[in-house]
Amino acid sequence: MSSAPSATIIVNKKARFDYHLEDRFEAGIALEGWEVKSLRAGRVQLVDSYVIIKNGEAFLLGAIITPLPTVSTHYVPEPRRTRKLLLHREELNKLIGAVERKGYTLVALAMYWKRGKCKVEIGLAKGKQTHDKRDSERDRDWQRERGRILKSSKR
Repeated sequence: MSSAPSATIIVNKKARFDYHLEDRFEAGIALEGWEVKSLRAGRVQLVDSYVIIKNGEAFLLGAIITPLPTVSTHYVPEPRRTRKLLLHREELNKLIGAVERKGYTLVALAMYWKRGKCKVEIGLAKGKQTHDKRDSERDRDWQRERGRILKSSKR
């Protein structure tokens, strides 16, 4: 058996519950050295993270990368700092056009490694209303119950 580490660092499950996802994009992220080490240790949270576009560039806000205890003593790490996302100009233009339309937002869905580089999956999304969240929870529960019924009827 291979003990290769998983490429996925973290998945933001709450984003899939809180938003209707329209489209997904892969973006690189500009990190500092201590942040890369913390990501390799899995010390990151994406729960309340989102993406803003400012001056034609995309930035990730709200992501918390907790520093390792071995970070240098003469450097004060900032866990909640704004991090620049690296996208192609066509992708940025598409995102800018979509965000300017009413109700669209950009949320961080996942972080993963790809060829040794950290990538962020961002989603173009619309926020769900409370009743939409209840409907999706009801559907999920029904799918789970249906699977149990089918499994027990096969026996």
